[in-house]
Amino acid sequence: MLPFERLVQLNTKGNLWIYILSLLRKKELYGYQIPKIIEKRFGFKPGKITPYRVLYRLESKNLVQSEIRNRKRIYRITKKGREELEKAKRFYKEILGILTQ
Repeated sequence: MLPFERLVQLNTKGNLWIYILSLLRKKELYGYQIPKIIEKRFGFKPGKITPYRVLYRLESKNLVQSEIRNRKRIYRITKKGREELEKAKRFYKEILGILTQ
């Protein structure tokens, strides 16, 4: 794998949590909606199971909450999740600042 391909993979599928939190920051979503929106909005297709595994981990760390509505699980971001997303955004901005000096 070429360095740029690895960079893209690590910053998309490798950090899927950032994309999920950014989507949930705007509105609550059912789990099955997330991969479709990621593909449409961000231009890459996560695996079929991976988003659910990431959601499970995010929920275990209290970054998202879920509830059953109409026999389906719906997710929303928590305050802690918003804070974590802001940290990630600051990190990327700092890296870009360093790289463009």
